[in-house]
Amino acid sequence: MFEKLMITLTDMAGSSGLILGLKENPWQFVMILVSCFLIYLAVVKKYEPLLLLPISFGMMLANLPGGGLSSHDPNGGLISLLYQGVKTGLFPPLIFLGIGAMTDFGPLLANPYSLLLGAAAQIGIFITYIGAIFLGFTTPEAGSIGIIGGADGPTAIFVATRLAPHLLGSIAIAAYSYMALVPLIQPPIMKALTTRKERETVMSQLREVSRTERVVFPVVVTIVTSLLVPSAAPLIGMLMLGNLLRESGVVERLSKTAQNELINIVTIFLGVSVGATASADAFLNPKTLGILVLGLAAFSIGTAGGVLLGKLMYLLTGGKVNPLIGSAGVSAVPMAARVSQKVGQQANPSNYLLMHAMGPNVAGVIGSAVAAGVLLSLCK
Repeated sequence: MFEKLMITLTDMAGSSGLILGLKENPWQFVMILVSCFLIYLAVVKKYEPLLLLPISFGMMLANLPGGGLSSHDPNGGLISLLYQGVKTGLFPPLIFLGIGAMTDFGPLLANPYSLLLGAAAQIGIFITYIGAIFLGFTTPEAGSIGIIGGADGPTAIFVATRLAPHLLGSIAIAAYSYMALVPLIQPPIMKALTTRKERETVMSQLREVSRTERVVFPVVVTIVTSLLVPSAAPLIGMLMLGNLLRESGVVERLSKTAQNELINIVTIFLGVSVGATASADAFLNPKTLGILVLGLAAFSIGTAGGVLLGKLMYLLTGGKVNPLIGSAGVSAVPMAARVSQKVGQQANPSNYLLMHAMGPNVAGVIGSAVAAGVLLSLCK
């Protein structure tokens, strides 16, 4: 009896997660620690918690030895089933539907030149794309890395699933990490590229935007963008559908569902399943470090591109445009606009740039989706 008990206990110990992990891949425990650190950043530091929290928890689940909770689990567990929504490209457009329903494009319509600032901030995507190719990444991998510069998590995930699914975990974590670090990364770049006089510039009040403009805008953008860049249609189409639900005023129930229940459910599924792609084998390698460095470069160059075009507009308008709003051209809504406001008020306490910065900020959402379509076309 005693011998049987000892055999049973030995078998149980041999099949425990601790022993399995030590035998198969001890680096899994390192990834569990990394996931706990990301959970700390999401909960304590509040760095993009809506997606960083489920992503980091998904990472932890994927690295539990013997748990079978990886997105690529061949046995088709819970996470791998959820991952089908990422793999088929379902979840990111649904996230865009919710974003569109929550977004007010009024500041962009009031100042159409904001669209140029949003476009200028996408330069980081393409410079990094070229740089990644020179550093030895394949063309699809370079496209997936470059899109991090758009500071739009769902867009980065959408592109990575199509071009470099093996890098999805690293790209998603890099994208959301840099989005969370906007208040730390952007101000030094903004201050280095502008003078105090430029930062003190007070902009005139925005004009009132009519309901007709608000309703026509999503329809026109969808048609024009999809005709020019068909690959961007899934993201742009759902973004503008969500906005049309909001602005039409006749489907309040659908608009509220897109803004709340739908986007919340999809966010959980997307975050957990994407995080579960970050297994130790896929994440702990030299490519991940390269992705983190190139992602930071893409984001920084994008910020600089928006600010530099803002400086040009400042000169051309005789000092009527504050260059700081150009930094909001990256698609981190509304955090980038808040950073523009904060840096502007540091130079001039009476300055109020938030609504002016929201124009380039929402333009950046459109710009990153268009850039994604361009990359998908280039990297096929």
